[in-house]
Amino acid sequence: MSVSLLSRNVARKLLFIQFLAVTASGLLFGFKDPFWGVSALCGGMAVLLPGTLFMIFAWRHQAHTPAKGRVAWTFAFGEALRVLAMLALLVVALAVLKAVFLPLIVTWVLALVVQILAPAVINNKG
Repeated sequence: MSVSLLSRNVARKLLFIQFLAVTASGLLFGFKDPFWGVSALCGGMAVLLPGTLFMIFAWRHQAHTPAKGRVAWTFAFGEALRVLAMLALLVVALAVLKAVFLPLIVTWVLALVVQILAPAVINNKG
């Protein structure tokens, strides 16, 4: 199996695990109040959506063979774009949708922790 195909499979598994964690958190917070559930989903989507866009961006640029040195700049640009999109989604959730802070932040942190820990678990299994 090629390295690019392996990394795509790991990325898909990571996104799926993040999606499951965000959905579970949204459902659990939704038992307290439906708006808490929506707020939790907003916090999770603030990590999940930019992460998905970053992975699609990386896959599209992986098909081309860029010049040396350009790989780091492309990655840095994509990562900066991901962080800015995440912050923008959090601001929209808090300012426009008037999301409840606690479930939003708890699910946001949960999605970030899953993003950090899931690749280690996935790599140890396979």
